Amino acid sequence: MNAAIIFILLLLLMLTGMPISISLGLTVLTFLFTMTTVPIESVALKLFTGIEKFEIMAIPFFILAGNFLTHGGVARRMIRFATSMVGHWHGGLALAGVVACALFAAVSGSSPATVVAIGSIILPAMVKQGYPKRFGAGVITTSGALGILIPPSIVMVMYSVTTNTSVGKLFMAGVIPGLMLAFLLGLTTWVLAKKHGYPRMAKASWGERWQAFRKSAWGLFLIVIVMGGIYSGIFTPTEAAAIAAVYAFIIAVFVYKDLRLDQVGKVLLDSASLSAMLLYIITNAVLFSFLMTSENIPQQMAAWLTGQGLGVVSFLLVVNILLLLAGNVMEPSSIVLIMAPILFPVAVALGIDPIHFGILIVVNMEVGMCHPPVGLNLYVASGITKMGISELTVAVLPWLLTMLGFLLLVTYVPAISLWLPNLVYG
Repeated sequence: MNAAIIFILLLLLMLTGMPISISLGLTVLTFLFTMTTVPIESVALKLFTGIEKFEIMAIPFFILAGNFLTHGGVARRMIRFATSMVGHWHGGLALAGVVACALFAAVSGSSPATVVAIGSIILPAMVKQGYPKRFGAGVITTSGALGILIPPSIVMVMYSVTTNTSVGKLFMAGVIPGLMLAFLLGLTTWVLAKKHGYPRMAKASWGERWQAFRKSAWGLFLIVIVMGGIYSGIFTPTEAAAIAAVYAFIIAVFVYKDLRLDQVGKVLLDSASLSAMLLYIITNAVLFSFLMTSENIPQQMAAWLTGQGLGVVSFLLVVNILLLLAGNVMEPSSIVLIMAPILFPVAVALGIDPIHFGILIVVNMEVGMCHPPVGLNLYVASGITKMGISELTVAVLPWLLTMLGFLLLVTYVPAISLWLPNLVYG
């Protein structure tokens, strides 16, 4: 009964158009002060202790690193390198977009940042070459979603904070699924480009490829610093995020010199604004989680779900449907922070590996970012392409179907997520 009241209240507040973070906070406060005797001091205490986690510090640092890279010419050099490698295949520039998104995802940790950085450069070039605008928008909107699957990933950090799972293992688990999805999106792009006879580029010589690699090497080296540092044990994921932010600042301002010192203030301000928004969502989600726990709701839901006789296969199917539906009305951060504490205990009770479950949630978030009405990538791509959301929804369909097929594969073949972390961590 209490669970029903809480979720109905949350839904009603969200339907008013109120931001999700405020809806969460108001739901908690309304329920606590009208239907429980929980003292107000414990709410204040939970607000502070809830975000007092070392891992959360990684979020503003990764956002800052991503912003420095977006403004610092790194994306342009990555596109040039990707084009030199795959530009001569069918749909060469579109394929270069997929490769560049995968490379940029490996340094930014954010999907919208990837769409902005790569899309704003490659989409005008594709239209100029004779590609339909729809095709280019479909490629970049969906490939940009790789930003939260290929590590480092802000969404993975949030899942880790919510469920006390190892961030390092999650990052490692995202490598193979991320590369697989990049390959499948590239394959879809190539098949469509070949079918419609979209333009190819002249094949680059090995000398030109080397030059393109050399110019993008500073940006690409960030992947080695972050991933190499974490897995060699030199620093934690949070420390890696801080080092990434400093490194991105140095290459953007002093190496590539695409970002002037007087522009750094704006980058810091934009990063602080986005970080504050995410931390506010986390704070309210922590309160919501506290309410759920104090009312014993996750345990009741876990008991109910296991009482339905759901096995692993049917439970994972239910989780996918739930998360895809949630993706219709919420953005990834909110979904992870609200749904993970409820679904995680059931997954553990059924013997599902927490790392595998985390990757499954992240892939669901990727799909959610590419379909309406709240798909974040759609809105970002709409801003770049000046296309309507309904037109973009049709444009992304072939790649969205590929992503759904991949989601089923990741759901029921845990080895895709677990092979690499098991190999490294034993």
